[in-house]
Amino acid sequence: QVQLVESGGGSVQAGGSLRLSCAASGYTYSPNCMAWFRQAPGKEREGVAAIYTRKGYTYYSDSVKGRFTISRDYAKNTVYLQMNSLKPEDTAMYYCAAGAGVMSWSSPGHFSDWGQGTQVTVSS
Repeated sequence: QVQLVESGGGSVQAGGSLRLSCAASGYTYSPNCMAWFRQAPGKEREGVAAIYTRKGYTYYSDSVKGRFTISRDYAKNTVYLQMNSLKPEDTAMYYCAAGAGVMSWSSPGHFSDWGQGTQVTVSS
């Protein structure tokens, strides 16, 4: 049974940092892409960052580029999202996602597996 378990969310002041973790287990195939999405109340789920596992290519949304870094520890089957210089507009539920054959990393529909989410709240 595939499981993605996120951790590391919390409340911070603007300018602070958090590191999210996503531990993957139960895979019988190797996802070609793992990503972080976020969803704020009343808004659509948006792609934040992604890593293509074979070559390690990374992608970011314009809103987080230069502040967030996605990385993967292959030995631990864990993906991380280091978030620096956090802003109040980064406040959202953050979800880890994985999929095979993902062509468009920022499209939620391309991902088959999702974690339960971890809340990030940034106060001004």
